Amino acid sequence: MEIEKDRVCILIPTLNEAPTIGDLVRNFHDRGFPHVLVMDGNSTDGTAEQARSAGADIRLQSGKGKGNAIIEAAEIIDLPYVLMLDGDGTYLPDDADKMLRPLFTGSDHVIGDRLAYPDSGAFTRLNLTGNYLINHFFKVAHGRDLHDILSGYRAFSLRSLREMNLRESGFEIETEMAVQAVKFDQQVAVVPVKYVKRPGTDTKLNPVQDGFRIVSTIYRLARVNNPLFYFGLIGVILALLGGVLAVYVLIEWLNHIEHIPLTILTVLLIVVGIEIFMFGVISDMLLAFHREVIREIQRLQPPKRPE
Repeated sequence: MEIEKDRVCILIPTLNEAPTIGDLVRNFHDRGFPHVLVMDGNSTDGTAEQARSAGADIRLQSGKGKGNAIIEAAEIIDLPYVLMLDGDGTYLPDDADKMLRPLFTGSDHVIGDRLAYPDSGAFTRLNLTGNYLINHFFKVAHGRDLHDILSGYRAFSLRSLREMNLRESGFEIETEMAVQAVKFDQQVAVVPVKYVKRPGTDTKLNPVQDGFRIVSTIYRLARVNNPLFYFGLIGVILALLGGVLAVYVLIEWLNHIEHIPLTILTVLLIVVGIEIFMFGVISDMLLAFHREVIREIQRLQPPKRPE
Protein backbone atom coordinates (compact mmCIF):
# COMPACT_ATOMS: atom_id res chain seq x y z
CA MET A 1 0.00 0.00 0.00
CA GLU A 2 1.28 3.46 -0.92
CA ILE A 3 2.11 5.72 2.01
CA GLU A 4 0.50 9.16 1.87
CA LYS A 5 3.49 11.12 3.09
CA ASP A 6 1.70 14.47 3.13
CA ARG A 7 -0.59 13.05 5.85
CA VAL A 8 2.36 12.18 8.12
CA CYS A 9 3.97 14.42 10.73
CA ILE A 10 7.59 13.59 11.48
CA LEU A 11 7.97 14.37 15.19
CA ILE A 12 11.51 14.86 16.53
CA PRO A 13 11.98 15.77 20.23
CA THR A 14 15.40 17.37 20.69
CA LEU A 15 17.76 18.66 23.34
CA ASN A 16 21.21 19.80 22.18
CA GLU A 17 21.29 17.76 18.95
CA ALA A 18 22.94 20.40 16.70
CA PRO A 19 25.48 18.01 15.08
CA THR A 20 22.76 15.72 13.70
CA ILE A 21 19.39 17.49 13.49
CA GLY A 22 19.99 19.39 10.25
CA ASP A 23 20.91 16.34 8.19
CA LEU A 24 18.07 14.37 9.76
CA VAL A 25 15.45 16.95 8.75
CA ARG A 26 16.87 17.25 5.21
CA ASN A 27 16.85 13.46 4.82
CA PHE A 28 13.14 13.33 5.58
CA HIS A 29 12.41 16.14 3.15
CA ASP A 30 14.45 14.35 0.48
CA ARG A 31 12.29 11.26 1.04
CA GLY A 32 9.11 13.23 0.36
CA PHE A 33 7.94 14.03 3.89
CA PRO A 34 6.94 17.72 3.86
CA HIS A 35 5.89 18.02 7.52
CA VAL A 36 8.71 17.81 10.07
CA LEU A 37 8.00 19.09 13.58
CA VAL A 38 10.92 19.58 15.96
CA MET A 39 9.95 19.96 19.61
CA ASP A 40 13.01 21.51 21.17
CA GLY A 41 13.65 21.39 24.90
CA ASN A 42 15.35 24.82 24.93
CA SER A 43 18.67 23.63 23.54
CA THR A 44 21.75 25.77 24.13
CA ASP A 45 23.84 24.57 21.17
CA GLY A 46 21.81 26.01 18.28
CA THR A 47 19.69 22.92 17.62
CA ALA A 48 16.57 24.96 16.89
CA GLU A 49 18.41 27.19 14.40
CA GLN A 50 19.92 24.18 12.61
CA ALA A 51 16.51 22.51 12.32
CA ARG A 52 14.82 25.69 11.13
CA SER A 53 17.43 26.28 8.43
CA ALA A 54 16.86 22.70 7.25
CA GLY A 55 13.15 23.41 6.82
CA ALA A 56 11.56 22.04 9.99
CA ASP A 57 8.71 23.60 11.93
CA ILE A 58 10.18 24.49 15.34
CA ARG A 59 8.28 24.61 18.63
CA LEU A 60 9.90 25.25 22.00
CA GLN A 61 8.37 23.08 24.69
CA SER A 62 7.24 24.72 27.89
CA GLY A 63 8.04 21.79 30.20
CA LYS A 64 11.25 19.83 30.64
CA GLY A 65 11.90 16.30 29.45
CA LYS A 66 11.18 14.16 26.42
CA GLY A 67 7.81 13.12 27.77
CA ASN A 68 6.59 16.69 28.00
CA ALA A 69 7.77 17.33 24.43
CA ILE A 70 5.62 14.46 23.15
CA ILE A 71 2.62 15.41 25.28
CA GLU A 72 2.73 19.00 24.03
CA ALA A 73 3.25 17.88 20.43
CA ALA A 74 0.15 15.64 20.58
CA GLU A 75 -1.95 18.78 21.08
CA ILE A 76 -0.27 20.65 18.23
CA ILE A 77 -0.24 18.02 15.49
CA ASP A 78 -3.22 18.10 13.13
CA LEU A 79 -2.20 15.35 10.68
CA PRO A 80 -3.66 11.84 11.03
CA TYR A 81 -0.35 9.97 11.30
CA VAL A 82 2.79 10.57 13.37
CA LEU A 83 6.29 9.15 13.00
CA MET A 84 8.44 9.88 16.05
CA LEU A 85 12.18 9.43 16.42
CA ASP A 86 15.09 10.90 18.38
CA GLY A 87 17.17 13.67 16.89
CA ASP A 88 20.55 12.16 17.77
CA GLY A 89 21.06 10.26 14.51
CA THR A 90 20.74 6.76 15.98
CA TYR A 91 17.56 6.05 13.97
CA LEU A 92 17.55 6.16 10.18
CA PRO A 93 15.03 7.86 7.86
CA ASP A 94 15.61 4.85 5.57
CA ASP A 95 13.28 2.88 7.86
CA ALA A 96 10.46 5.46 7.75
CA ASP A 97 8.35 3.76 5.08
CA LYS A 98 8.71 0.41 6.84
CA MET A 99 7.60 2.00 10.10
CA LEU A 100 4.57 3.74 8.59
CA ARG A 101 3.25 0.94 6.39
CA PRO A 102 1.43 -0.93 9.21
CA LEU A 103 -0.55 2.24 10.04
CA PHE A 104 -1.99 2.26 6.55
CA THR A 105 -3.02 -1.38 6.89
CA GLY A 106 -4.89 -1.09 10.19
CA SER A 107 -2.35 -0.90 13.04
CA ASP A 108 -2.68 1.78 15.71
CA HIS A 109 0.86 1.83 17.02
CA VAL A 110 4.20 0.73 15.56
CA ILE A 111 7.38 0.08 17.55
CA GLY A 112 10.78 0.04 15.88
CA ASP A 113 12.71 -2.89 17.30
CA ARG A 114 16.28 -1.65 17.82
CA LEU A 115 17.40 -4.95 19.30
CA ALA A 116 16.95 -6.73 15.97
CA TYR A 117 19.77 -5.07 13.99
CA PRO A 118 21.96 -2.90 16.25
CA ASP A 119 25.27 -1.66 14.90
CA SER A 120 28.41 -2.81 16.63
CA GLY A 121 29.01 -0.36 19.47
CA ALA A 122 25.47 1.03 19.43
CA PHE A 123 24.82 -0.63 22.80
CA THR A 124 27.17 -1.25 25.67
CA ARG A 125 26.96 -4.71 27.19
CA LEU A 126 25.23 -3.18 30.24
CA ASN A 127 22.65 -1.36 28.11
CA LEU A 128 21.90 -4.41 25.98
CA THR A 129 21.48 -6.66 29.02
CA GLY A 130 19.32 -4.03 30.73
CA ASN A 131 17.07 -3.73 27.67
CA TYR A 132 16.47 -7.48 27.54
CA LEU A 133 15.73 -7.65 31.28
CA ILE A 134 13.36 -4.67 31.14
CA ASN A 135 11.49 -6.11 28.17
CA HIS A 136 11.12 -9.44 29.96
CA PHE A 137 9.86 -7.68 33.09
CA PHE A 138 7.33 -5.77 30.98
CA LYS A 139 6.14 -9.03 29.43
CA VAL A 140 5.59 -10.54 32.89
CA ALA A 141 3.97 -7.41 34.33
CA HIS A 142 1.69 -6.52 31.42
CA GLY A 143 1.20 -9.77 29.54
CA ARG A 144 2.44 -8.63 26.11
CA ASP A 145 5.76 -9.15 24.38
CA LEU A 146 6.46 -5.90 22.49
CA HIS A 147 10.16 -6.77 21.90
CA ASP A 148 11.58 -3.28 22.51
CA ILE A 149 9.44 -1.08 24.76
CA LEU A 150 12.23 1.50 25.15
CA SER A 151 12.54 2.22 21.44
CA GLY A 152 12.35 5.89 20.51
CA TYR A 153 11.32 5.06 16.93
CA ARG A 154 7.50 4.97 16.95
CA ALA A 155 4.62 5.52 14.59
CA PHE A 156 0.99 5.98 15.54
CA SER A 157 -2.27 7.34 14.32
CA LEU A 158 -3.05 10.68 15.93
CA ARG A 159 -6.19 9.15 17.43
CA SER A 160 -4.23 6.40 19.20
CA LEU A 161 -1.57 8.87 20.38
CA ARG A 162 -4.19 11.06 22.03
CA GLU A 163 -6.04 8.04 23.39
CA MET A 164 -3.00 7.08 25.44
CA ASN A 165 -3.41 10.12 27.73
CA LEU A 166 0.31 10.31 28.49
CA ARG A 167 1.60 11.81 31.75
CA GLU A 168 5.27 10.83 32.18
CA SER A 169 7.55 13.82 31.66
CA GLY A 170 10.94 12.17 31.12
CA PHE A 171 12.54 9.15 29.46
CA GLU A 172 9.87 6.90 30.99
CA ILE A 173 7.52 8.11 28.25
CA GLU A 174 8.28 5.15 25.94
CA THR A 175 7.46 2.77 28.78
CA GLU A 176 4.17 4.56 29.40
CA MET A 177 3.34 4.41 25.68
CA ALA A 178 3.79 0.64 25.72
CA VAL A 179 1.67 0.28 28.85
CA GLN A 180 -1.11 2.50 27.50
CA ALA A 181 -1.11 0.67 24.17
CA VAL A 182 -1.73 -2.59 26.05
CA LYS A 183 -4.28 -0.96 28.34
CA PHE A 184 -6.39 0.34 25.45
CA ASP A 185 -5.91 -2.88 23.47
CA GLN A 186 -4.35 -1.04 20.54
CA GLN A 187 -3.20 -3.04 17.55
CA VAL A 188 0.58 -2.85 17.91
CA ALA A 189 3.02 -3.84 15.17
CA VAL A 190 6.72 -4.42 15.83
CA VAL A 191 9.10 -3.61 12.97
CA PRO A 192 12.85 -4.39 13.02
CA VAL A 193 14.87 -1.21 12.44
CA LYS A 194 18.52 -0.33 12.19
CA TYR A 195 20.07 1.25 15.27
CA VAL A 196 23.44 2.93 14.78
CA LYS A 197 26.09 4.22 17.11
CA ARG A 198 25.45 7.76 18.30
CA PRO A 199 27.35 9.91 15.78
CA GLY A 200 27.69 13.33 17.33
CA THR A 201 26.27 13.83 20.82
CA ASP A 202 26.67 12.26 24.26
CA THR A 203 23.90 10.11 25.65
CA LYS A 204 21.59 11.73 28.20
CA LEU A 205 20.70 8.41 29.82
CA ASN A 206 22.18 7.10 33.05
CA PRO A 207 21.91 3.29 32.69
CA VAL A 208 21.49 2.55 36.41
CA GLN A 209 19.41 5.54 37.51
CA ASP A 210 17.16 5.66 34.46
CA GLY A 211 16.92 1.87 34.36
CA PHE A 212 15.58 1.88 37.92
CA ARG A 213 13.09 4.62 37.04
CA ILE A 214 11.87 2.66 34.02
CA VAL A 215 11.44 -0.57 36.01
CA SER A 216 9.56 1.31 38.74
CA THR A 217 7.33 2.87 36.07
CA ILE A 218 6.52 -0.56 34.61
CA TYR A 219 5.60 -1.81 38.08
CA ARG A 220 3.67 1.31 39.12
CA LEU A 221 1.57 1.34 35.94
CA ALA A 222 0.73 -2.34 36.43
CA ARG A 223 -1.57 -1.22 39.26
CA VAL A 224 -4.37 -0.50 36.80
CA ASN A 225 -3.25 -2.71 33.93
CA ASN A 226 -2.40 -5.92 35.77
CA PRO A 227 -3.50 -5.63 39.43
CA LEU A 228 -2.88 -9.33 40.09
CA PHE A 229 0.83 -8.79 39.37
CA TYR A 230 1.01 -5.46 41.24
CA PHE A 231 -0.80 -6.48 44.44
CA GLY A 232 0.15 -10.14 44.16
CA LEU A 233 3.86 -9.31 44.28
CA ILE A 234 3.40 -7.22 47.43
CA GLY A 235 1.29 -9.93 49.02
CA VAL A 236 3.73 -12.71 48.21
CA ILE A 237 6.70 -10.71 49.56
CA LEU A 238 4.89 -9.98 52.84
CA ALA A 239 3.72 -13.57 53.21
CA LEU A 240 7.21 -14.94 52.50
CA LEU A 241 8.72 -12.54 55.03
CA GLY A 242 6.16 -13.74 57.56
CA GLY A 243 7.01 -17.34 56.68
CA VAL A 244 10.73 -16.76 57.30
CA LEU A 245 9.95 -15.18 60.67
CA ALA A 246 7.59 -18.07 61.45
CA VAL A 247 10.44 -20.56 60.96
CA TYR A 248 12.65 -18.52 63.29
CA VAL A 249 9.92 -18.22 65.94
CA LEU A 250 9.21 -21.96 65.74
CA ILE A 251 12.88 -22.88 66.16
CA GLU A 252 13.17 -20.54 69.14
CA TRP A 253 9.96 -21.96 70.66
CA LEU A 254 11.33 -25.50 70.35
CA ASN A 255 14.33 -24.23 72.33
CA HIS A 256 11.88 -22.93 74.99
CA ILE A 257 12.38 -19.29 74.02
CA GLU A 258 9.22 -17.30 73.42
CA HIS A 259 8.99 -14.17 71.23
CA ILE A 260 5.43 -12.98 71.72
CA PRO A 261 5.73 -9.61 69.86
CA LEU A 262 7.61 -11.28 67.00
CA THR A 263 4.96 -14.02 66.84
CA ILE A 264 2.23 -11.38 66.52
CA LEU A 265 4.20 -9.62 63.77
CA THR A 266 4.66 -12.93 61.96
CA VAL A 267 0.94 -13.66 61.98
CA LEU A 268 0.14 -10.13 60.82
CA LEU A 269 2.60 -10.32 57.91
CA ILE A 270 1.19 -13.63 56.70
CA VAL A 271 -2.45 -12.55 57.07
CA VAL A 272 -1.93 -9.14 55.47
CA GLY A 273 0.12 -10.69 52.65
CA ILE A 274 -2.66 -13.17 51.88
CA GLU A 275 -5.30 -10.42 52.01
CA ILE A 276 -3.34 -8.17 49.63
CA PHE A 277 -2.85 -11.09 47.25
CA MET A 278 -6.59 -11.84 47.30
CA PHE A 279 -7.29 -8.15 46.68
CA GLY A 280 -5.17 -8.47 43.56
CA VAL A 281 -7.16 -11.54 42.45
CA ILE A 282 -10.47 -9.70 42.92
CA SER A 283 -9.14 -6.58 41.15
CA ASP A 284 -7.98 -8.72 38.24
CA MET A 285 -11.45 -10.27 37.92
CA LEU A 286 -13.06 -6.81 37.92
CA LEU A 287 -10.59 -5.59 35.29
CA ALA A 288 -11.33 -8.58 33.08
CA PHE A 289 -15.06 -7.85 33.37
CA HIS A 290 -14.46 -4.16 32.58
CA ARG A 291 -12.44 -5.03 29.46
CA GLU A 292 -15.15 -7.40 28.30
CA VAL A 293 -17.75 -4.62 28.66
CA ILE A 294 -15.54 -2.19 26.72
CA ARG A 295 -15.04 -4.73 23.92
CA GLU A 296 -18.79 -5.27 23.70
CA ILE A 297 -19.42 -1.52 23.53
CA GLN A 298 -16.83 -1.18 20.78
CA ARG A 299 -18.39 -4.08 18.88
CA LEU A 300 -21.78 -2.36 18.94
CA GLN A 301 -20.41 0.98 17.75
CA PRO A 302 -20.66 1.83 14.03
CA PRO A 303 -17.40 1.30 12.07
CA LYS A 304 -15.00 4.25 12.02
CA ARG A 305 -14.71 6.30 8.87
CA PRO A 306 -11.29 6.27 7.20
CA GLU A 307 -9.08 9.13 8.36
